[in-house]
Amino acid sequence: MNTQLEAKLKELPTSPGVYFHKDAAGETIYIGKAANLRNRVRHYFQKSRNRDPKTDALVKEIVDTDWLIVETELDALFLEAEMVRRYMPRYNILLRDDKSFTYVRIDIKSNHPTISYTRRPLDDGAEYFGPYISKHGISTALKYLRKIFPYSTHTGTNIPTRSCLQVQLGLCPGLEGGVTSLEDYRKTLRQLMMYLRGSRKKLITELEKQMNATAKAHEFEQAAALRNKLHGLKTLEKQIIFGDREIHDISKDVGLMRLAETLSLEKPPRRIEGFDISHMSGTDNVASMVVFVGGVPDKSQYRKFKMRLPGNNDFGHMDEAITRRLSEKNVKQWGLPSLFLIDGGKGQVGAAYGAMKKAGHSVPMIGLAKRYEEIILPEIDPSDDTKIINFNVIVLRHSDEALKLLMRVRDESHRFAVSYHSVLKRARQKTNPLEDIPGIGPQTRKQLQRTFGSTKGVIEATEDDIAAVVGAAKAKIIVSHLASS
Repeated sequence: MNTQLEAKLKELPTSPGVYFHKDAAGETIYIGKAANLRNRVRHYFQKSRNRDPKTDALVKEIVDTDWLIVETELDALFLEAEMVRRYMPRYNILLRDDKSFTYVRIDIKSNHPTISYTRRPLDDGAEYFGPYISKHGISTALKYLRKIFPYSTHTGTNIPTRSCLQVQLGLCPGLEGGVTSLEDYRKTLRQLMMYLRGSRKKLITELEKQMNATAKAHEFEQAAALRNKLHGLKTLEKQIIFGDREIHDISKDVGLMRLAETLSLEKPPRRIEGFDISHMSGTDNVASMVVFVGGVPDKSQYRKFKMRLPGNNDFGHMDEAITRRLSEKNVKQWGLPSLFLIDGGKGQVGAAYGAMKKAGHSVPMIGLAKRYEEIILPEIDPSDDTKIINFNVIVLRHSDEALKLLMRVRDESHRFAVSYHSVLKRARQKTNPLEDIPGIGPQTRKQLQRTFGSTKGVIEATEDDIAAVVGAAKAKIIVSHLASS
């Protein structure tokens, strides 16, 4: 252990928090959480016979350690999950013994919503939270919250036909026995999801307003239920709570601080919005908008746009996405970000900047080009801020915290865009392509399908073959439309 690290370890607080072990190059190689930072971090440097070879290898590489202080153990649990996702430190992977991380899955859209755990999130319409390194930690956290927000764990053939024992204990909503309606149960799950996303203060404020309103309306039973929920939340704060943006001090987020320094911003960007375009050969064009507040994703503020501009036009679609984002209605509802991050190079950034200036706004904007992970920074004409006179390219080391943060935002915007594109693509593939052809009605479609055996047979038929059935004019329309779809 070097003398600088040894001196730093003496400053470790006894508070809960998240720690970051770094190597000689300054790269974060391991992230962990602790109920007591001093005890946990110092433990790495104590001689132990029970330590496995992987941990020994980690300790030999540690040259520096940083930490973030939070209020409780579960604050540390959820902040650790986000930081691991951002940095993907190699020892977090190695020390998993080839096990996957854990995600919390909430299928709120189903007719019998449940909460479960999975190793692999899918694009199935459910809400996912994570990843979490410790399944034990997240399951313990949800046990506390289940007393306040009752949820069902019954799945598939395991759904009972009448109320189970957990209903009597106040842990299950009793959907199957008619104790709670599906609408009320989903409302409870949305409140739980607000808590998982970190909106604890906002949730408490909303519940207090609802309680006061129901009391004034003399709905005393409902008001009492809301009072009990509020009491449970406030009691939970004193015991064990989830980490969130509200207590995350962004002045201690190295990635945000480095980003402000790199881009010469006056202060770390509180709200970063990332945009990406997804399509396949100009079809099912979509744009995504992801939001990071205090360096942490706020999925409740994610938005997606189905493009109105047809064809394969990334620049035009980026112009449309930013124009719609900065409409008067959306600016009033969502506010403005501290920084726009565009997934793409000079062309995409130029199109996005032009759209922003047309909307009459001035927000710092950069791009992140995928191939070499270059930051694209537009240089603005000092005499006319609507014009870009040059693009400066900033290249950072891959271990730089600023770049890791930007890559995390960019990758999340890409994931969200691809997810929405896939949904539209699957929906389109389920429809009959003959139904979209103008001037071709149900009778003509049936006639074509009978003649050629199936829709696929029509698609594979020649224009002359189709003309023999419906005439040359309609055949030309059909073949032209199928070729372009």
